[in-house]
Amino acid sequence: MSDAAAIRFLLDGEVIEVRDVDPTRTVLQYLREDLRRKGSKEGCAEGDCGACTVVVAELNRDGDGASLKAINSCIQFLPTLDGKELITVESLADGDALHPVQSAMVAAHGSQCGFCTPGFVMSLYALYETNRNPDRQAIDDALAGNLCRCTGYRPIIAAATQMYSAARPPATDRVAALKKIQREASLHIEHNGRKFFAPINADEFAAVLSENPEATILAGGTDIGLWVTKQHRELGSVVYAGCAADICDVKVSETHIDIGGAATLTEAVPVIVQHYPGFDELFRRFASPPIRNAGTLGGNIANGSPIGDSMAALMVVETSLTLRCGEVEREISLNDFYHDYMVNDLQPGEFVSRILIPLPTDSAHVSSQKWSKRFDQDISAISTAFRLVLDDGNVTSFRMACGGLAATVRRATKTEAAITGKAWSSDTVEAACAKLAEDFSPISDMRASADIREVAIQNLLRRFFAETQSEGLETVYTYGR
Repeated sequence: MSDAAAIRFLLDGEVIEVRDVDPTRTVLQYLREDLRRKGSKEGCAEGDCGACTVVVAELNRDGDGASLKAINSCIQFLPTLDGKELITVESLADGDALHPVQSAMVAAHGSQCGFCTPGFVMSLYALYETNRNPDRQAIDDALAGNLCRCTGYRPIIAAATQMYSAARPPATDRVAALKKIQREASLHIEHNGRKFFAPINADEFAAVLSENPEATILAGGTDIGLWVTKQHRELGSVVYAGCAADICDVKVSETHIDIGGAATLTEAVPVIVQHYPGFDELFRRFASPPIRNAGTLGGNIANGSPIGDSMAALMVVETSLTLRCGEVEREISLNDFYHDYMVNDLQPGEFVSRILIPLPTDSAHVSSQKWSKRFDQDISAISTAFRLVLDDGNVTSFRMACGGLAATVRRATKTEAAITGKAWSSDTVEAACAKLAEDFSPISDMRASADIREVAIQNLLRRFFAETQSEGLETVYTYGR
């Protein structure tokens, strides 16, 4: 049986065991300071620039295969590697023989100053291992989490198209190696009075959290990681959700998309978009692949940022949450979950266990929009979502939710009332635009001024109206990009 106090993971074919370590020590700190692997860089310490990108492999839920995902090592806590394989830029070359990804970067002149290069290589390596024939869109999406100030990206994209031309390195039996380090009991670390728990199922997770109601719940770490790296907080007890398999799953019933509170965005989003294709652009622009690979939908909801991208979309389709404390569960509508800025309905010891999204049952037009300065990897100035049901040109149901306009993401109830029951026309929409000022009183900040937000939200409603008109669909969609 594995040591409950030792972190065990694979690195370059060897089992690494780490004991007596600060549970909030990041993977990047461990690589650079303990292992002296200096390839991975710290550029931003918040998961934005991608210079720290590494790849993590872990067993699939059924244990029959393994998935490889790029993550940001600067905000990933070391204990979350337990039971996984860590692949760094130093892992790729075989002696003096470069990996095909590295060779392609050299041949295409994809590096200048070199600071960001290891991160790009690792994002390309993840693409290389998971997609044998990516199109340009897939390449752009894979690199959306990496920033470069020198090359202008063209040679890096060229390297992505060239890296498949060389012979592939010999495959290793990754699944067998990973199975050998899986644990039967939960990981529990204590260091200088600070504790880290990684329960292996939902019942144990609930019990540990009930016993430690003051503990910080850690899911993907894409927000909590910044508490440590940017705000320099010292966390006491941490309870990690990522090992509790029965709250990391995604399934579809006859009535709902049923998502575990600790399911990653990478796992949850494709299922949501399959049933609600109008959310595709929003979720593709949600952070970056390394963030989506680690971050969870439940964490995004529980964090409750007023500029969180998922909540508006989930609100208009009447999503509900299952909240659990110990053995007690209760259900609450996402519309009622938020009370004030960063204040929600969760009680001490309670957590988001399930996210329940009703399946489409009618011919509703569902769409979402994200307005930000950059297309990729940017924080929203405004996010919106709409759900419209028409009957012979009249609105029988209309829902609109917005982020970035108030202390919480919330529904535009006065605007909804101004549209419901009316003819779906430009006159109705123009009258409803005036109601938006009654629903929201936006503030000015670094992303947009209040005045611009007031104009923009009206234009986003007009854009949605144009989307529903066949003549305007193509033009408006192009403008949105």
